[in-house]
Parts: sequence; C-alpha cells; structure tokens
Amino acid sequence: MLPACRKECIPFPIPKFNMNKSDIDGFMDELKTYHEQFRDCFSRSEPWENLFRYLSGQFSGLERKSIEPMAIHVDGGDVRSMQRFISDAVWDNDKILKRHHEQVAEDMGDQDAVLIFDESGFVKKGDDSAGVSRQYCGSIGKVENSQVGVFAAYASRHGYTLIDDRLFIPEKWFEDSHKERREKCRFPEDLSFKTKPQLAAEMFRKIREDQILPFKYVAADSVYTNSEDFLKAVENIPGVVYFLAIPSETLFWFHGPVVTEKQFKYRGVVRSRKVVPETERGSVRVDEFAKGLNDYFWYRRTVSEGTKGPIVYEFTKRRVTLCKNGLPDRNVWLVIRRTSGKNPEYSFFISNAPRSTQLNIFVWLSGIRWAIEQCFEETKTELGMDHYEVRKYGGWHHHILTSMLAHFFLWHLKIRLGEKNTVHYAVAA
Repeated sequence: MLPACRKECIPFPIPKFNMNKSDIDGFMDELKTYHEQFRDCFSRSEPWENLFRYLSGQFSGLERKSIEPMAIHVDGGDVRSMQRFISDAVWDNDKILKRHHEQVAEDMGDQDAVLIFDESGFVKKGDDSAGVSRQYCGSIGKVENSQVGVFAAYASRHGYTLIDDRLFIPEKWFEDSHKERREKCRFPEDLSFKTKPQLAAEMFRKIREDQILPFKYVAADSVYTNSEDFLKAVENIPGVVYFLAIPSETLFWFHGPVVTEKQFKYRGVVRSRKVVPETERGSVRVDEFAKGLNDYFWYRRTVSEGTKGPIVYEFTKRRVTLCKNGLPDRNVWLVIRRTSGKNPEYSFFISNAPRSTQLNIFVWLSGIRWAIEQCFEETKTELGMDHYEVRKYGGWHHHILTSMLAHFFLWHLKIRLGEKNTVHYAVAA
C-alpha cells in the first residue's frame, strides 16, 4: 500500500489504492466500455477483440497470467490467436498511448503533478528474449539474466499510473554477434543503442510535445541525474522543477569558484583550457559534508504514513555549485535526507527549484518516487505484468501497454466511485 504523504509536507497527498478480489457490480460492462475506446487503434476486429480477452485475463484470479492460461480461462480465448495478438498483430501503439494519456489527464490531470522516471527488471531464462542480458535487476536487487524496462509514471492528488515505457537494449545486442537474435526478435530497422537516461529523455520530450498531461515536477533516480541528455531535456522546459537523486561521491562548492584560462602547447600549437586555480579547488563530497554537519542544521520531518506508522527522517538543504570534471557546473539546491539514530543512512538530491522554495516541498518530493514503485508492485502482483513469455521486441511493448491500461482502468473505477468507495475486482470466465 502506498503511504499517503502527510498534509504538512505537501503540495498534495498521494491517495491510497486498495485492491480486493471480490466482485463489483457492473465491472464487466465498464471494462467493455473502456475497451470500446480503443476500437480504431486496430486495423482488424480480431486483435481488438483479443485486447478485451487479454485485459480480462489480467483481471482474473489466475495464479499465472501468461497467454496460455489466460486464453483457456476467458470466454472465446484461443491460445494461438492471443499469441499472434501480442507478438505479431499490428497495433497503432501511438494512438493507444495518446488515448491513454487523454484518459489519465481527464481523471488525474493536475498542474502540480509529477512525472517520475525509473526502471524495473524482469528475470528471464535463456538468451532469446529481446534485450535479455546479465544485468542489474532492481526487482531482485542483484545482477541476473533479465530484461529491463525504463518507465514514466504520472502522480497527482487524484492518483498514480504508468504512462510510457521503453525496453532497454544492452549495447552488445547491436553487435554483429547478435544479428540473428535481432532478426528473430524483430527489432525495428531504425532501432539503435540508447542508454537508460536517453530513453527517459526521449519519453519526457514526447510527453511534453504532446501537451496532453499537465505537470510541474520531475523526479528520478541517480542513474538519470548523471546524464546530460536527461538533465538538459528537463531543464529546457521553463517552470519545470526537478528533484533528482545523486551519488554520495558527488562534488560541490558552497560558492562557485573563479575560473581562468590556462594556455598550453599541444603538438606545437598553443591552446587554452578552463581551469580552477589551486586556491579555489576545495570542492566537497556530499557524503563527507553531511556526516560533518552539526545537528542544529537538521530538521526532523514525517514524510509519509505507512502500515507500521509514521516514517520520520531528518533533512537539510543548501544552495551549492556542482563540480563536474573539476569545473563549476549547475547552481542547484542540495537536499540531504538521513535516518534517525546513531548510525544514520543518507540520501542525496539536487533540485533546480527557485531560491524561495521551502523545505516542506523537498520533504514531499523526497518520497514521491513511491508512486512509481507502487505502480510496479501492483501491475506485477495483481495484473501479471511480469508473467509474460513473449520474446519479440513488439510483443514486450504490447504486453506492457496492456498492463498499463489495466492498471489505469482500476484507478478510473476508484475515481469514478469516489473517495469513500473501494474498488474490488474479479473477472469470471
């Protein structure tokens, strides 16, 4: 269950969402109405009808929600037909995603909403699934044979949901040794290697260009903060405030140092480069600064309410100049969070928020990534997002897209029924 941020630490609290496996009057009728909105996203009726069967299977009480058990379970299901639907059928993915965004904007749209970027791993056996490799898999916390997806989520005072995805393809998949695998997985011809931050930046720019979903804040892990592609994509949009995690070894200055030009000869040619004089090179590691900071500067705040009671951290903030390659970089807020006790654990963040920003905004943003983590948990445990057995590149995207649609549909029911109602679901065969 997602903790709801306490009211003293808001622009807004994130609402809770409870899922209970019991019937709700009219569930199937409402699912049919929802499904109807995607009719023109398919060139033929068969894949559109299989979309309904696939969604129905994801809402079922099946222990394993892969294609075969779902096809056997739902009315009119056929294993081969549903396999073709996921792996080979023609979908208008862009139109489906746009319609999804329009519905999210209708139910959850808010000018102060947050875009959250993060990745999620899917453990896989064998080497034939698109992009599979031995890589860090966050869902199990270690390196394992897996696929990794980069996701964007939308969170507002009305709810949270996934809004876009990209499959991360490791660089070795684009080598000649993997040509046959790329062909079997039907990689698009124009597909090229992109880092996870580049994929996130691509999603961010598309969301911004479409101008369907309003938002003010952007949150992401340190993997994305370390990328100029991602940072510049966000910084290019006036008025957008980012709150991004950074590594503990990040260097900064309390005040931007003086930069001078130093001349040198290279192969007989006089050149120059920017340098920071010896007297100005006293940059500081964020972790060393945090550990040496007196208790006077730390503010105790309750970030959220969990099932085990309030979660309390201590916070401090400073205006600093980041150090990059020995030179001054961005002027940002450095926000540090630590646990209480004798041996505190530290987390570090930067933000481009205005100088007048109060601490409570940063306290609230420090817990906002819970929303995308909850999306992953709910779509995997309740809707079978990690139960797929498809190998093709397009099949992965189709399955993830249906999981996103299913998750949002449940939120739509909750929002339609109002705050005092709990959404229950179970789909009969």
